Amino acid sequence: MNFYLSLTAVYFVVYAMGALALNLQFGLGGIVNFGFIIFESAGAYAAALTSVGSSATGVAQSETYFWGTSLPFPLPLIVAVLVGGLLAAVIGPATMRKMRRDYQAAAMLAIAIIANQLVGNTSSFLNGGNGIANIPAPLRSVFGSSVAAYDWAYVAWSFLLGGGVFLLCRWISISPFGRAVRLLRDDEEAAASLGINAWSVRMRLFVVGGMIAGLTGGLLVEFIGAWSPSAWNYQETFVLLQAVILGGVGSEYGAVFGALIVGVILLQLPSFLPAIGYPGLIDSLQWILIGVVYLAVLWFLPQGTFRERASLRLGGRAPPEKVGPLGQESIRITGPSGATTNEGPAQ
Repeated sequence: MNFYLSLTAVYFVVYAMGALALNLQFGLGGIVNFGFIIFESAGAYAAALTSVGSSATGVAQSETYFWGTSLPFPLPLIVAVLVGGLLAAVIGPATMRKMRRDYQAAAMLAIAIIANQLVGNTSSFLNGGNGIANIPAPLRSVFGSSVAAYDWAYVAWSFLLGGGVFLLCRWISISPFGRAVRLLRDDEEAAASLGINAWSVRMRLFVVGGMIAGLTGGLLVEFIGAWSPSAWNYQETFVLLQAVILGGVGSEYGAVFGALIVGVILLQLPSFLPAIGYPGLIDSLQWILIGVVYLAVLWFLPQGTFRERASLRLGGRAPPEKVGPLGQESIRITGPSGATTNEGPAQ
């Protein structure tokens, strides 16, 4: 039971970081990334290959992959971050340069499915469908034979990284760059008139999201000790997307809340239920429940649990204030020096 609780805690952090990264891309930038799981998986494979060593030094001889080494902690995680960002820098221009947003989403989904099938059916590359196993846990020797102590120390390490990712995403969200991203999301023509380069802004956001995704993959694979194509089906992206929508698009707190509800309560806790019916029934009902919750949120709570702050959506403008004897509304814009300008009656 101790392992399952610590595993659930690590999964929560992984889902929360993934939801934060997808919230950066989709919630702030309007980038519909249906292939998010690719970048998480790339980070997982990168961390595994830089941890496990060659097949001749302790890994089962049946496992085959093109390269492997053994780097000290925390270098595999750093490699995972870099690989996730590099992959985003490669895929981004191919899918976002000249495609409409709906086509971008379809292209990302197609790439995710193709990549999964390609890796799963090529045994000489990343060991095919069998994946990579026996990945050593970082700093395991420090805790000796105490498995429980190590598991909870890893949970603490995960929460530390998760807190850092939350602060990074929060800083990006409230920074001038974040306000430019929101303006680009809401009104691309207005952003272009202010000299904002849509391509450059979206690519930077896409790469940052890819780096966070790579970190989540590396963090998870170092704890569970294995990774295979079955661990990164395209459905995982929709779990994160639902977490963002449930929590509130554009809200960092909402992304974490959505990860708790969808990633843990709906996706992980049912695995503790006793087996009922035929084998696999609980898994099927689980995905049906996730789909029903997704539709219910879109219908009854389209803006999510935590709504995006109005001051952020308006790019720093103060809320309308009633003035004059007739109660007309005017909008005040606060300038850099603190002076206010009356823009006249709001329409």
